[in-house]
Amino acid sequence: MNKILELKQQRAQLIAEARALLDKAHSDGRELSAEERASWDAAMADEVKIQARIDQEERTARAEATLGQFASAAQEDTRGGAAGHRFLARSLQALNDGGAESAEWRGLLATTKPEYRRGWAARLFAGEQRALQVDLDTAGGFLVTPLQVVDALIKAIDDQVFVRQFGTVLAVPNADSLGVPTLDNDPADADWTSELGTGNEDSTMSFGRRELHPHPVAKRLRISRTLLRKVPNSEALAMQRLGYKFGITQEKAFLTGSGAGQPLGVFTASAQGISTARDVSTDNTTTAFTANGLINAKYALKAAYWPRARWLFHRDAVKALAKLVGGDGNYLWMPSIREGQPDTLLGHPMAVSEYAPNTFTASQYVGILGDWSNYWIADSLALEMQRLVELYAATNQVALIGRMESDGMPVLEEAFVRVKLAAQ
Repeated sequence: MNKILELKQQRAQLIAEARALLDKAHSDGRELSAEERASWDAAMADEVKIQARIDQEERTARAEATLGQFASAAQEDTRGGAAGHRFLARSLQALNDGGAESAEWRGLLATTKPEYRRGWAARLFAGEQRALQVDLDTAGGFLVTPLQVVDALIKAIDDQVFVRQFGTVLAVPNADSLGVPTLDNDPADADWTSELGTGNEDSTMSFGRRELHPHPVAKRLRISRTLLRKVPNSEALAMQRLGYKFGITQEKAFLTGSGAGQPLGVFTASAQGISTARDVSTDNTTTAFTANGLINAKYALKAAYWPRARWLFHRDAVKALAKLVGGDGNYLWMPSIREGQPDTLLGHPMAVSEYAPNTFTASQYVGILGDWSNYWIADSLALEMQRLVELYAATNQVALIGRMESDGMPVLEEAFVRVKLAAQ
């Protein structure tokens, strides 16, 4: 039996036991007894441990898949760099007019050649091979990462970042920023009129514009030279870990970023992103959300967004969700027992992020529901790698520094609603 599926079934059994205790107390019109409370706490504590194991297994599976992606990209080199050319085909639509003829783009195109990637890997992990250092900036020691590696690294980041999986990701290869048109105000309703009438002229519809400026984001990774010598797949391992580190940084910013020199997060109240008008705290207390509070949040979102809407919470909030019962006596949260299927809350898929807010005090955000395709991410195609050899020679290590540029922000606030605790 699949290990993840087996763990999910164990988790479901523990949740069922915990719910049975709650149901019995609820049907008797009382609170849990001390013995029942101890049993409920024990079951939920075990559920948290199993969920952690599920997360570890799924994360390991994603990492293994990522290693396969890098290995596949390496194999593509022997067939003329097909992976890189597919990446180019997807990216050409984002180029400005005439961009394909630019010197920069011709340089990127050169990185899809098999000999370039072999030279890049040889320099990065085995030492100097100057004859193959195409587009090398000798003063700084930078080199352009082959597009096959860029493509695989971005996939690795996508696997780690919830928002990137469901947001709208755009490439900005030749521009300093991406202009986002916004509909600030809808036109007024149409007028009932005569056959030849045209109705009143509208004066309420208005448009705005927001700018996405890809900001630099970087990470340094140290690797043992012994590991590089003994592990054949060192390149894939290093890229997978860099993808994880870049992903975590972006996840934090996409959720709680200030928008100053970094992406604007969905949990950051801002007129440029999601304003406080999209906060729902009615029926919540100062220390917890309630079933009615979550129902209020769902119905604060227009039904047009429901088909693609997803909840996002911290795992501490999910533990509290397990106790919530609606007015019909049914639990709001439905845990998944099928591999690949997410838990659901009020009929919508639910995701968990370690970087969602989990401070349960007055006026704090504790969750969000939204159509995440309305969170836009602008990426620069340029990805640089720097290899530091001498700096860590004393510890028998080399360092890799990865750099990319990215920005993000919610572009349509009505597509989101935040769950907020009541004020004091």
